[in-house]
Amino acid sequence: MKESLRKVFAPILNVFESGNEPFAYKPSHRKILVFVSAVFSMLAVIVVALDPGEDKGYLFPVIVFSLIGLVGLVVGFLGTDRAVAKIWGSR
Repeated sequence: MKESLRKVFAPILNVFESGNEPFAYKPSHRKILVFVSAVFSMLAVIVVALDPGEDKGYLFPVIVFSLIGLVGLVVGFLGTDRAVAKIWGSR
């Protein structure tokens, strides 16, 4: 299952898993990444739930929070240690 999901999300994962420079990774980085990404995803859902009506200006934060949450969750659950370290900027 994980390998099939890795194939589906390969365009996102390839960006963060590329390279061969040394990196610093700690298991807590992955946990924090998943937590922060879940918070961004929840923010997107909350903004949609608080739909102000006719004004569609709320869609911009929904799209931004959703994309950040999606990328973080994909890298957090499916990415390698290198991908997680690259998100944090660890070298």
